[in-house]
Amino acid sequence: MTFTYSLYPDNWSEIATEVKQQAQWRCQKCGLQCIPPGEKTSHTTRSKRRVYTLQVHHWDRNPA
Repeated sequence: MTFTYSLYPDNWSEIATEVKQQAQWRCQKCGLQCIPPGEKTSHTTRSKRRVYTLQVHHWDRNPA
């Protein structure tokens, strides 16, 4: 599914960051500790960075 920015508020980035901070950068579904901003990832492969990048979205990916 493609992310459609027009369906989200203009300040979505700030909202998402706040939610991630409140979750202490841990996935609420599986408990995985994800990469917080500023953590060095130069030693990490691109695929590992994708796995450890926390996302914020609706469970069904439908913002409506």
